Amino acid sequence: MESTRNEEISSFFDSAPPLKNRDNIKHKLNEFIRLNSSPNGGDEEKARRIVCVTSGGTTVPLEQRCVRYIDNFSSGHRGAASTEYLLKAGYAVIFLYRRGTFQPFCRSLPDDPFLECFESIDPKNIQVRQQHSEAVKLAIRDHHTAVAGGLLLKLPFTTIFEYLQMLQMTALSLSSLGPHAMFYLAAAVSDFYVPWKSMAEHKIQSGSGHLDIRLVQVPKLLSVLRKEWAPMAFCISFKLETDSRILQEKAEMALRKYGMHVVVANELLTRKEEVFVVTGNLKITVHRDKTQVDSDVENPLIELLVNRHSVYMKESDT
Repeated sequence: MESTRNEEISSFFDSAPPLKNRDNIKHKLNEFIRLNSSPNGGDEEKARRIVCVTSGGTTVPLEQRCVRYIDNFSSGHRGAASTEYLLKAGYAVIFLYRRGTFQPFCRSLPDDPFLECFESIDPKNIQVRQQHSEAVKLAIRDHHTAVAGGLLLKLPFTTIFEYLQMLQMTALSLSSLGPHAMFYLAAAVSDFYVPWKSMAEHKIQSGSGHLDIRLVQVPKLLSVLRKEWAPMAFCISFKLETDSRILQEKAEMALRKYGMHVVVANELLTRKEEVFVVTGNLKITVHRDKTQVDSDVENPLIELLVNRHSVYMKESDT
């Protein structure tokens, strides 16, 4: 079983197309981690915690020169919102996100802010619309503060090949931080893919009749991340189901199977109202504060997970 799993993982990475700008990404990661993992005065306990937040869904290309692809449903809202709260909690965040999905500090803006947030006074002057001015100012201020302060590193992906290569790079880079590192794996990762070498190079022609495509299972890398890439990091994964009857069972199985410290279980229809945090023998329900109009479930969720991470760090030191 172990040898078969290792073969599947090796086969995936060996056949994946080379990651574009790999050296540049690695340099950004190393600089970001160096900046945020150097405690003032050499006090290791005061070293900033660093979390990798994955957000959005991966695509599975059907052609090497891709025109068609299989997509995974995810707006990236949870990852973006959680990043904001993690930054407020004092973490430095590596935001590994799907291009075109929600961004931190931009959730309150219209879907197309460049068209909706601005208006033309005359041919030479453009200003922010009054009804959006405060939200735009806050988004720009908070985003600039995080990036300029070296606390937010944004790394975009699109395909399953890009995502898993970048996750591996990030995990190996963070492994030196031990329990100060955390993974918040909220991305919707494809379960199946078309191996690059067996993929059509050019656009598949529609006049050829029915189309048969053989999909191969994406290797399960959560246990590899947990046990090999970053064995001391605090790891949180997510489980989404449409059937509430099997949700807890699936979450508990993921906790045992992959060695996660926490699994956040959410049902599709109620995911913005409540989630279930499964850890050890505990199942904790986290609700959005319905007494506040602008509240979201990510606020109490991150508060709970930060506390769990603190406990884990203390236990790791003993």
